[in-house]
Amino acid sequence: MGHTVTVHARSAVVDLFGDHLRRRGWWAPVSALLALTATVDVAGPATRTAISRLVAQGWLEARSESGVRGYAASARARQRWERAHDRVYATAPPAWDGQWHMVHVDSGGDRRRREQVTRTLTYLGYGRLGSGGWVSPRPSPELEPSLAPLGVGWVAVHGALTPAQHAAGLADRVWDLGGLAQEHRRFAAGLAPPSGVTGLGPERAYRERTILVHEWRRFLFRDPDLPPEVLPHDWPGHQARRHFLALAAALAPAADRHVDDVLDAASR
Repeated sequence: MGHTVTVHARSAVVDLFGDHLRRRGWWAPVSALLALTATVDVAGPATRTAISRLVAQGWLEARSESGVRGYAASARARQRWERAHDRVYATAPPAWDGQWHMVHVDSGGDRRRREQVTRTLTYLGYGRLGSGGWVSPRPSPELEPSLAPLGVGWVAVHGALTPAQHAAGLADRVWDLGGLAQEHRRFAAGLAPPSGVTGLGPERAYRERTILVHEWRRFLFRDPDLPPEVLPHDWPGHQARRHFLALAAALAPAADRHVDDVLDAASR
């Protein structure tokens, strides 16, 4: 990646499930989880703490297979992490119908709840539009199940902006496009060319790919994946996405071998 990246324990576990274990039954032995997160410098106690918290929050479930202790993603986690995976590896923003999804959330005077609403809606691709107001170029299928546990009231409207030519201005007002463009340029500048990673061994490839995906996945919390119609014509996010996908694909075969080797050893 060209610079030092710290992967926190929770992110390492979530990325492992969402990027690798989703294709391997959504389950892994405890020892494999510890070994794979250690590859990105996460200590065992930190991984165990992260797993315990993910269990308490309903994302993971303790489960043994063939006498081997391990953890599996819950049904709720599978749904969330499948959608996150689709967003991470999307080759282009979803098609846009020219309409906007506007949501008003009443979180009351509870500061902690307001912060939870902000984190939730930002992750789902909504930008703040005034007090309690949020807007996105498309409705999120996760909106209702994500807001329900927060106990807030909300209403939504889906429609076209009038006049339609003000759409780019709305996007620029709601999101910091200049700052986001700079982040995309910085991300892309730190990437190696895909041809430069083809000779890496399995463990090194897994480490590099995990850090790469971790860094790109952070854009899910900052970049609403706006349609090209409302972005500058030279939007750097498009190039960053192409570079990320090419590099991730180049690292995948060797990284997958490492995951398979660790899982096989842990299941014996």
